[in-house]
Amino acid sequence: VTRSHRNEDRGGEHRWAFNGVEYPTRKLMCEARRAEYVRLLDEEGMNFTQAAHAVGVSKRTGKAWRNGRTRATGRNEKPLVDRYRSTMDKPRTLHPRHLSQEERIQIADRLRLGDSIRAIARLPGRDPGTVSREVERNRNPESGGYEPYQAQQKAADRLKRPKPRKAAEGTRLWDEIAAGLRRHWSPEQIADRPRPDLPDNGDTHASVETIYQAIYLQARGELKQEIKRAMRQGRTARRPQGGQGRKPRFREPMVMISERPPEIEDRAVPGHWEGDLITGSRNKSAIGTLVKRTTRFTILPHLPDGHDAEHARQAIIDKMQHLPKLLRNSLTWDQGAELALHKRTGASLDMAVHFRDPHSPRQRGTNESTNGLLRQYFPKGTDPSVYPEDHLDAVAEELNDRPRKTLGFMKPSEKIIELLDAA
Repeated sequence: VTRSHRNEDRGGEHRWAFNGVEYPTRKLMCEARRAEYVRLLDEEGMNFTQAAHAVGVSKRTGKAWRNGRTRATGRNEKPLVDRYRSTMDKPRTLHPRHLSQEERIQIADRLRLGDSIRAIARLPGRDPGTVSREVERNRNPESGGYEPYQAQQKAADRLKRPKPRKAAEGTRLWDEIAAGLRRHWSPEQIADRPRPDLPDNGDTHASVETIYQAIYLQARGELKQEIKRAMRQGRTARRPQGGQGRKPRFREPMVMISERPPEIEDRAVPGHWEGDLITGSRNKSAIGTLVKRTTRFTILPHLPDGHDAEHARQAIIDKMQHLPKLLRNSLTWDQGAELALHKRTGASLDMAVHFRDPHSPRQRGTNESTNGLLRQYFPKGTDPSVYPEDHLDAVAEELNDRPRKTLGFMKPSEKIIELLDAA
């Protein structure tokens, strides 16, 4: 077991030691301890509890490190609890959800008495299938009898499984993850997008949580900055989610969302869009966003000269007037003043315009979600007016080339082509 402690020399200065190395500050010592924790997980194949014990911190601190909490002041680090130290060198015990040694002995005794699997399962309160698999897995190949002590040892050995982390830096899986991040794909899109070009084994495929853990653990130094640029929200650590919808600013008579035809709600009919603005600092400039409800196809109207009602109307018309009539049925907006000329806009495009209720961003969930994706390209506080129209078109093209879970991991660009071909 490695330990860290504070030494005080004769001059009154504090020295912090870890693994036999002294550090001038506690922060540096904590950074070394976290690096050792990650190394034990990646290279030594330790599980979370073992690695935390080895560097002398609690499992809770280890979990915080895995979730990307890298501020190594030591203030939030919890020391190893004494009760953990007292059991570290003892043989590993299994979780209560697993069969215990006593239960396995009981199974063996009841089998010798000739009891059925169901009768045996009733006594310890286990599922008959659990008992049946346990017996078949641990029969002696020569005698055919069930051996409880060997079964217990095999179960403990299976749980240890010391091995490097699946998505450690330098593995092929991490290279695939990094490639997806550079294309601004989310971990879920990376995990669930079918990859027929990769071998169908566990070494090249990972769950969403495995990808997040790999990102948070390896977000250090220059790699941290690269990951921060690639992550959609610019985060390298877990943070609570939250937010509020924008307050309504337009109160003129309008057709409310409750008056929309029912087929718009269930996305059964194509051609229905949701729209909004992404605004810059102090709402002085903006970019328009138009998202098709059925395919998530995105269009970004250019607003270089302002986002008042006239400029917004003209930008929307410029982007949508060339679409087939099949794709121009309705537009749903929030109650922003930029759409004060909604009647003229609808008449020019021959499409209905609806408005959501105040304080109800979920009524335009598709557009709100897309705006969140676009903040990766246009962070809050930036000036959207500096981006030329061809840049907005390139961003929209990249967004339409991302696989989406709600589309069965098809891309919006693929889905809209499929829709037009069917029509």
